Amino acid sequence: MNVGTVRGDRLRPYAAEGLRLAVVVAAYYVSAKLGLEQQLVRGQVTPFWPPTGIALFALLLWGLRMWPAIALGAFLVNVWLGPWIGPVLAIVAGNTLAPVCAYLLLRRVGFRPALDRLQDALALVFLGALGGMLISATVGTGVLVADGALSADDFWPTWSVWWTGDAMGVLVITPLLLVAREARWPRDVPVLRWVEAVAMLGGTAAVTAVATHTLINLLFLVVPFLIWAAFRFQLAVAAPCVLIASAIAISAGATGSGPFSDHDLLAKMVILQAFNGTVSLTALLLSAVITERNRTLHEIEGVCDRLTEALARLAPGETFDAWPSSRSEGHDHRGYGGS
Repeated sequence: MNVGTVRGDRLRPYAAEGLRLAVVVAAYYVSAKLGLEQQLVRGQVTPFWPPTGIALFALLLWGLRMWPAIALGAFLVNVWLGPWIGPVLAIVAGNTLAPVCAYLLLRRVGFRPALDRLQDALALVFLGALGGMLISATVGTGVLVADGALSADDFWPTWSVWWTGDAMGVLVITPLLLVAREARWPRDVPVLRWVEAVAMLGGTAAVTAVATHTLINLLFLVVPFLIWAAFRFQLAVAAPCVLIASAIAISAGATGSGPFSDHDLLAKMVILQAFNGTVSLTALLLSAVITERNRTLHEIEGVCDRLTEALARLAPGETFDAWPSSRSEGHDHRGYGGS
């Protein structure tokens, strides 16, 4: 074995790690640019911030060693938004600490990325999204107010937008990426099954578009489509439905159309967070419950099969129908006679 081969083998793990870091930085930056298209405050606070979902996914997949990539991605995004380097570094710290703390909380409760248990869905919603993202929203908004970029009266409206955006990034993007990571192209699927999946995606988009562009509050009409998707396909289709519904609702909230009109910024964010939280929670919890049920049924069937094989080995050539019942012999099996 020559020296070049040995050196290449030693460098290969470092090259793979560097590639992962670069992918996370690039994904963070590109998704941030997309999220900023819906900015509502100072050109940098948006009700949908996909980088938090990507950051948490990277941490769940590769561990805490991904935090430098998250910090670098956050710095590259915020350095152009200002106000100056001091507040930018503080905001970057908050944007990095939020997904890291969310990851540590999830690991503490034994979170499984497969999202196949009810407790995993609950943990992702309440610890990963709603709880962990309090850090970035509080640090970021506090820094802007302390620096004078925002007035004190603007703290809570801005905080609500920031928290909503970061939480939605986790609730929408992280489950979608976790599902996509495990997804395999299905084989021998009936055509009607594909038609049903497409109908769910299209129906979710159509109903959400109508509900968010009419003054009548019809947002609840989206929930049946998510229940349908969760029961029939679990997260494989329910997660894309959540993304579609949330994206349309966020766009409507940013423009103030439909049920979001005639409300101030804080009220809009409350409505938007309630809607997005409801659709995400519905999809995640129902999908987890159905997955748990299916796994339990599969385990029971396996146990029954093994029990049947064991009984067949103990009594070869006999069937259950040939075995006598307690009454078939006409006497009692308790060890004494009597009628």
